[in-house]
Amino acid sequence: MLVLLAGIFVVHIATVIMLFVSTIANVWMVGTHDKTVSSGLWLLCNQTCGELPVSNDDMASLKTVQAFMILSIIFSVIALVTFIAQLFTLEKGKRFYITGTIMLVCWLCILIAVSIYTARFTGQILPSIASHHGYCFILAWICFCFSFIIGILYLVLRKK
Repeated sequence: MLVLLAGIFVVHIATVIMLFVSTIANVWMVGTHDKTVSSGLWLLCNQTCGELPVSNDDMASLKTVQAFMILSIIFSVIALVTFIAQLFTLEKGKRFYITGTIMLVCWLCILIAVSIYTARFTGQILPSIASHHGYCFILAWICFCFSFIIGILYLVLRKK
């Protein structure tokens, strides 16, 4: 049981780190047109980084994606702190319900953010550039899977 809790803890820390990286780095979409161009949630980068060319119609969607990715980081860190607190205060035989619930809220925030980005911004670096998804987009989907698995495991596990 101790090995399982340690494994979940390590995966949870890895998820938090990947969420930070995927939110901060500007490599959600990558394209090449003489040079490599990448865009993220914050900037459009080729040799230098500048403001994202987003239409007024898509600005609300971009702000929503940014907000939900930040919320997912916050909920994931809160779940990690809650897990550590429950590890020392929870009675034997009790389940980690609070930690699991917070982690599933994190999962929901990631789902909303990445789904909106997929629907609204896929392939929209610049109209003349053929683009594909970057590593931050893929990391966000990996975090989506990890946070769901961790959330369910927290709900199922008992403290021994």
